[in-house]
Formats: sequence, C-alpha cells, structure tokens
Amino acid sequence: MRVLKFGSASIATAEKMKDVANIVAKGNNNIIVLSSMRGTAEALTEVSDYLYKKNQEGAIEIINQLEKQYRGFVQELFLIEKNKIEADKVITDKFDYIRTFTKDLFTLFEERVIMAQSELLSSELFYLYLCEKNINVALIPALEYMRTDKNAAPDPIYIKEKLTNLLDTAKAKGADLYVTQGYICRNAYGEIDDLRKGGSDFTASLVGAAVGAEEVQIWADVDIMQNNDPRYVKGTKAIRRLNFDEAAELAYFGTKILHPSSILPAKLADIPVCLKNTKCPDAEGTLISNETEACAIKAVAAKRNITAIKIKSGKMLLAHGFLRRVMEVFENYQTSIDMLATSEIGISLTIDDDRNIQLILDDLKKYGTVSVDNNMVIISVIGNLESEDTSFASNILNAVSGIPIRMISFGGSKYNFSFLIEQKDKEKTLQILNDKLFN
Repeated sequence: MRVLKFGSASIATAEKMKDVANIVAKGNNNIIVLSSMRGTAEALTEVSDYLYKKNQEGAIEIINQLEKQYRGFVQELFLIEKNKIEADKVITDKFDYIRTFTKDLFTLFEERVIMAQSELLSSELFYLYLCEKNINVALIPALEYMRTDKNAAPDPIYIKEKLTNLLDTAKAKGADLYVTQGYICRNAYGEIDDLRKGGSDFTASLVGAAVGAEEVQIWADVDIMQNNDPRYVKGTKAIRRLNFDEAAELAYFGTKILHPSSILPAKLADIPVCLKNTKCPDAEGTLISNETEACAIKAVAAKRNITAIKIKSGKMLLAHGFLRRVMEVFENYQTSIDMLATSEIGISLTIDDDRNIQLILDDLKKYGTVSVDNNMVIISVIGNLESEDTSFASNILNAVSGIPIRMISFGGSKYNFSFLIEQKDKEKTLQILNDKLFN
C-alpha cells in the first residue's frame, strides 16, 4: 500500500484533476490524500475575515463568487449528466452550510469549520469523478480518524485504530482505492481543527505510518528537488536520493516543496518518501529515506530576508548567564534563531522573523551595544558532511573567497554548513558554489 498526496496546485483545474485521476488509477489499494483546490482556502480565509468584522454582506459576496467557480469546475470535469447533478448537490450542500455562519457571532471554532469545507469539497468531487471512471473507490473522512491530543499533537494510536477500521470496512465493500482529506482533523475535544504548517504532507506521513505503507508519495506540479535554485543558477541537477535529515535541512533553508516537520512520522516509521511531479508522472523523482550516502554534498540552498543582530559587551567576559539572558529575550517574543556565534565580548545571531524586532532590540540594549544588519542571506551547503576528511569546508570557503562572509555555522548538524552574506551577493554565490562543488 502506498499513500499519494496531491497539493492544491495539482488539482487547481478540471484538466489537472483529470491528470491526477489518471495517475492514481494505475495503482490499487492505495490511499489518496488531497489538499484543497487552489484559491479555495484563500477565499474562505477572506470570508472569515469579513465575518470577524461583522460584514456579512462582504462574506456572502465572496461565498457566491467561489460557488460560481465550483459550478463551472463541475461542468468541465464531469461528462455524464447525472454525475454533474450529484456534484452540483455536493456544492449546494457545502455552500449552504458555509452561509449558515454568516451571523453576528463568529469565533475561531466557526472559522475552522468553514476552512475545513475546502478539503471536503475537493475530496468529494474527486471521489465522484473516480466513480464516473468506474474505479472502485471509497471516501474515507479524515474527521473520523485524524485526531490531535490536548497538546495539539497527533494521536497515533487513535489514528491507527480508527483508520484501520475504516479501511477494512471499505475493502469489505469492494473498494481498492481510498480518498481522504489532508490538513483537517478533530482535536481532543471533538472540535474540527487542522494540522497547522505542512498539514497535507503531515496527513500523508501520519497515514503512511498508521498503515505501515510501502511508500509515501508527495506530488506537486513542479519539478523535483534540485541541487541549487534553478531561478538564479544555470546547470542545476536533480537530487535523486536524500536522507531525512538532509531533506529537513534543505526544506528549512531553501526549498518550499515540503515542510521540515511534515515527514517526521514517516522517518520514525522508516517509510521512504518520494517527491513526484504530476507533469512528468513516470519520472524517478526524489527519494527520501533513512539511508545515508557517505561524504556526499547534495545541494546548496539560500534563505533570504535574514536579520543579523550583534550584541557586544565588555561585561560579558567570564560572566555566567549572559548567553541565557540574551536567549530569553528571543524566547519572550517567540522568535526563533537560525545561526549563532559567540566570542568573549559578543554574540552574533540571525533571525528570519522581524515582526517584534524593535521590542527585541530595546530589551537587548540592557545587556550591551546592539547593531543590526538587514537583508542578509543564509547560504547552506547540505549533505553528509561528517568525515575524517574535512576538505569540504576548505573547498566551500575557497570557492567563495571573494565573497564577504558575516558569520559561519557548522557543528550543530553534520548535514549543514552555513554562512551569512549580503543579499546583493546571493546569486553570484549560488552560481559559484554550483560550479565549484557540482560541476
């Protein structure tokens, strides 16, 4: 059994949904996880925003526009008239239900219920289309098995038990393909909720772990992972194999194909994850597993919009607790730190979230002189870099010897060597590393 997840872009149009149907029809006994259709979540977010502001008229206008789009989608997707009528009924039921929330009292609970309709719509329409293609398919409601605990973390025991029962029941009725929703779930109190960042990929990974899947496939409408950013670099190459830790580093510092934490359940269950392209369904893709290639540099990634902060203080010399007090400032404002370097008289660090930057700086000035550099970029070289032969570090630094480097970080992870540069040097640096390390 495999788990195949398709993102919003892969089912954005009727033609794309037909392509996805052709892909999933080639295999039996697989579970299909669907995101919402492109634009739906954004529209429903706008609806919720209007309702929070008690503007029911504005909300209803957006709802009506979105419903009209879905009516047109159905006409393009289905060929048989009775199936169009059935699909139209699904749309009528969903949007009439959404309209029931256009009232004076609107809370986070109502918002999550509204947002969940996006995944329910895409999965039910896809299910009906597979039925039109005479595929023995069952619709497995995520809200009946996907649950989080009181800490908002997935409950794997509950998920496995409920999902197994639902699959067994569907299989007994003759189903050999199963469609479910990504992202949505119920919380410990039975309320409709969601899995936060990387939700649909997270769903696929949780489902794969629950059923002991042979493989989890993450499908997108873009090419597989590249060893550099093809938007800025010539001569990039596809990455065919990655370790889970390498993939997490690459996802955090560069590619947006998957969220770093979304495939953790698959990693823990030792289930490989394959990244595939709906435009080239027969291509090999990128396989992510627990296997590691020795001494191999896999990719170069760039993370932009970085703010570098330096705190300099003569009082720091031999002062116990200085670093802790600085770190507490960032903790108080829930701001994560990407890179960190220390000396006897100062600390340099980077953040990628500057929403509370002025408050942070005001607090840091209690401990020393503070300076800030904006519009910086973290360049990360990703791979298995732990080896007796440490020449990779000198190779990297020699390659960028003409680029001013602000900070260097290595040792926190054996899969990542990072350094900080100015935004204006980003493209040049990426191209140099691509030429020197891969070509």
